[in-house]
Amino acid sequence: MSLKDWLVRFKAQHEQARAGTLSAEGLADYRAGRDELALALLGAQAAGLKQGEVPRQALRVARALQADLEWSVDRVRAVTQEVSVGGFSVLLAKSPPTDEEVKVKIRLPGAEPVALRARVVSAVVQPGAVRVSFQFQGLGAAEREQIEFAVFDTVLQSIKT
Repeated sequence: MSLKDWLVRFKAQHEQARAGTLSAEGLADYRAGRDELALALLGAQAAGLKQGEVPRQALRVARALQADLEWSVDRVRAVTQEVSVGGFSVLLAKSPPTDEEVKVKIRLPGAEPVALRARVVSAVVQPGAVRVSFQFQGLGAAEREQIEFAVFDTVLQSIKT
């Protein structure tokens, strides 16, 4: 099967998975395809996998999503720079404290906002802003799946078949 044929088939599986119409076997095949595509893209990103990490969970994409952040002394609305199943990054005026969890609501296209918790893992000062990277905490299976769909929606939108 050519790469183009594989991508056309995978896009169709993605839409069926999103609609919830794949059989258990079809869903397993789709998830294996997500891992294959993610592994190829991770190679292109020159990103490696950590011990025990699944490729589709390590893949990050540039995606602008509204994120409402709240911590002990502040509440801000930001737009994500990058998103993965592991976390996200945003530009902020100042970084939240690294020693407390931040409440996060991310608005995914076509869905209700997803309420999550995250911790600051890095803050890089840039001219006029701080790029803050967050790692999700206690991500449930349903939230993980929603974010994975958003990541792969982004990947598939950027691939022309």
